[in-house]
Amino acid sequence: MKILFYDTKSYDKNSFEKESANYPEIEIDYLKTDLVPKTAPLAEGFDAVCAFVSSDVGADTLEILHDKGIRLVLLRSAGFNNVDLEKARQLGIRIMRVPGYSPEAVAEHAMALALACNRRLYKAYNKVRENDFSLSGLMGFNFYQKTAGIIGTGKIGTAMCRICHGLGMKVIAYDVYENPSLKDFVTYVSLEELLAVSDLISLHCPLMDTTYHMINIDTIRKMKDGVILVNTSRGALVKTDDLIEGIRMHKFAGVGLDVYEEETHNVFEDRSDEILEHSTTARLLSFPNVMITSHQGFFTVEALSAIARTTLQNAVDALQGKESGNDV
Repeated sequence: MKILFYDTKSYDKNSFEKESANYPEIEIDYLKTDLVPKTAPLAEGFDAVCAFVSSDVGADTLEILHDKGIRLVLLRSAGFNNVDLEKARQLGIRIMRVPGYSPEAVAEHAMALALACNRRLYKAYNKVRENDFSLSGLMGFNFYQKTAGIIGTGKIGTAMCRICHGLGMKVIAYDVYENPSLKDFVTYVSLEELLAVSDLISLHCPLMDTTYHMINIDTIRKMKDGVILVNTSRGALVKTDDLIEGIRMHKFAGVGLDVYEEETHNVFEDRSDEILEHSTTARLLSFPNVMITSHQGFFTVEALSAIARTTLQNAVDALQGKESGNDV
């Protein structure tokens, strides 16, 4: 099977080449450009394409891929809201994803953001670099015996619940489906109650019609004053303009974001200074209690290996005509 790999970063190529030694039936060509309608014709002569969550796998792209003989799209991500699934079904294109790779990696990053915001680590680091060892502006609060509200208790949310419990926090959660493995130390509550009583709110849910902009000015007003909000899931779970309004209302002790609405890979890639100046992400960066990272929650050696291994196994399963739980 010949696979055209779109949007290749050096770490992608390294992890896939290492794992591909175990899959001799697969041949991969790597492209730096992302998958969009203009680049879809490059897939001619290949059996499958490998795309990321930021790729444009909409109707136009799928039509072109189908015309070029592509019947398999491999997503090296859990998210698939960038795919026109109905069009894929109509064209007979199989879509496969990586539903879970290293939930602990993302959960650990979420807690790192929460702790960094709470203890003002970014500000402390910069002060000390300027030979300023004063404690002014660095006050935080104990997480021990505080309430952590976890929205979404899939694999990553479950890992976050365990981390919070390990810190001695009271853990509450909101999810349409309760996870029975958490029954010993997590209490499920309504979203309204979670917003009202949580000292730390961490988002771990997929982006769907029902979760789009779930954090908006109305839900922000229901939160405790001095809450810490963390989002390592999908940027559009949060309405950025409303978040900025909430920050200006002094609702948040800190905000930690690894994802943002304007994101493709990184809001700063391939953008002019003029565009960046007026972006909502840049506006967020102007607040001293906001910490933003570049969608690196998944970025560990273990997670990259798992992504490569699962993606390649998906390709083999498709080649052999096997059913898979990783079909979208």
